[in-house]
Amino acid sequence: MSKILFTSESVSEGHPDKICDQVSDAVLDAVLTDDPMGRVACECYASTGLIVVGGEITTETYIDLPQLVRRVIREIGYTKAEYRFDSESCAVINVINRQSPDIAMGVDTGGAGDQGMMFGYAVDETPEYMPAALMYSHQLMNVLADIRKNNITLMPYLRPDAKAQVTLEYNDDGSIKRVDTVVVSTQHDPDVEQSKIVNDVHEYIIKKVIPSSLLDDSTSYHINPTGKFEIGGPHGDTGLTGRKIIVDTYGGKAPHGGGAFSGKDPTKVDRSAAYATRHLAKNIVAAGIARECTIQVSYAIGVTNPVSLLVNTHGTSTVPDKVISDFIMKTIDMTPKGIIERLNLRRPIYRPSAAYGHFGRDIFPWEELNLVSHFQTM
Repeated sequence: MSKILFTSESVSEGHPDKICDQVSDAVLDAVLTDDPMGRVACECYASTGLIVVGGEITTETYIDLPQLVRRVIREIGYTKAEYRFDSESCAVINVINRQSPDIAMGVDTGGAGDQGMMFGYAVDETPEYMPAALMYSHQLMNVLADIRKNNITLMPYLRPDAKAQVTLEYNDDGSIKRVDTVVVSTQHDPDVEQSKIVNDVHEYIIKKVIPSSLLDDSTSYHINPTGKFEIGGPHGDTGLTGRKIIVDTYGGKAPHGGGAFSGKDPTKVDRSAAYATRHLAKNIVAAGIARECTIQVSYAIGVTNPVSLLVNTHGTSTVPDKVISDFIMKTIDMTPKGIIERLNLRRPIYRPSAAYGHFGRDIFPWEELNLVSHFQTM
């Protein structure tokens, strides 16, 4: 009999792409701290001993970019020269320019900062209204990072780069049956036995995250499956802002519009509209209207109102999808200005989103369940 399997992955804050996301969002936060109306589209590239920060920024404030970048790298954990990438010795190159005035013409009047489509998603299979495979993957990485930063005596050989992947088996009715496979790869110091890493990851990480009721004798585990992961971070692989967009969103369980989030101020609908649709979808599911909900919205550059809005509850709602979408368009302001004001997005709140997912954590305003009663009036 064939199995119904679904897989999601996560990466640690020390993954080279996530370093870049965090630098980009740290720049955004630094601008918004002193200049809430600042415009930021910040990109980052990381390689051996090198960080390049570029993009377009228009602001009235000053940022000490090298100091900011080094602080982010230090806080992530790249503090030793032996990593071939560390906060004190890496070169920081600044190639930032001002935003195009052609784009500003449309944004200054309240229009969208670009064209494109964005998606929001929620499902009732976890308390966070997120896909379970992704949440478990994020939690594995979070526990690993907590040990590395706050309880290093448990696993003293840990280095910052890591990945996790969880495969779930589903029943025919869509409920979770079991965990089929767990993959954890963690960078480590030389001269540590593979068997010790395997045992420690099982004991201190997997057992802390995956419910025992979902594990069985047939569950497969792949811990550092190549047998060695000493070379990591930007020395092992170049990093780029915006290259982990499925990790950032729903682990592949929902569509993605293609636009990255990190480094973009909230006038960029790639970011703000994706947050707004997640906010709506989560509140719809939390209100009991549907067990699963995907919302797509699209914009044209410089145009205030959305070009389209589509609700898909995947056959789990007693309310027709068109009724829900019409209700949203009539009662919720989906203009860029309306989204920014409703979620209070002109604040320095973004760097924490740049690792371990933008969704499913209550520290962000787009995760608030403050529209449940609104949707229950529908």
